[in-house]
Amino acid sequence: MYESYNKRKVGKAWEKTARDYLREKGYIVLMMNYRTRYSEIDIIAETRGFLVFIEVKYRRDISSGGPFEAVDFRKQQKIRNAALEYLMKNGYDIDKTSIRFDVIGILGNSIEHIEGAF
Repeated sequence: MYESYNKRKVGKAWEKTARDYLREKGYIVLMMNYRTRYSEIDIIAETRGFLVFIEVKYRRDISSGGPFEAVDFRKQQKIRNAALEYLMKNGYDIDKTSIRFDVIGILGNSIEHIEGAF
C-alpha cells in the first residue's frame, strides 16, 4: 500500500511540473485529474483554439520502457472516452469543438511534449 501511495504522490508532483510547463507555453489549464468511472485525464487545457486533453507519463529511466510507450491503444481509448464524457457534461458542442490529445513524457528531468499524439 505504501508503494502505491508513493507512486501516486510522485505522479502528482510530475503532473504539476507538466502543468507549469504548459502554462509557460501559454496554455490555459482548465482542470487537473478529471475522473470518470473508468479513467482519468491528467490535464485539460486550452491553447490556440483547441481544447487539449493531456496524459502525463513519468519514467525515472527506460528500464521499464519509455514514457510514451505506456500510452498504448487501450489507454488512448480510455482517455478518448473520458474526454467525450467531459465534453458532454460541460456543454461543449462536440461537432464544433476542436480537440486534441497530447502526451507529455518526462524521462528523468527531461520533458518532451507531443501535440496531437493520438
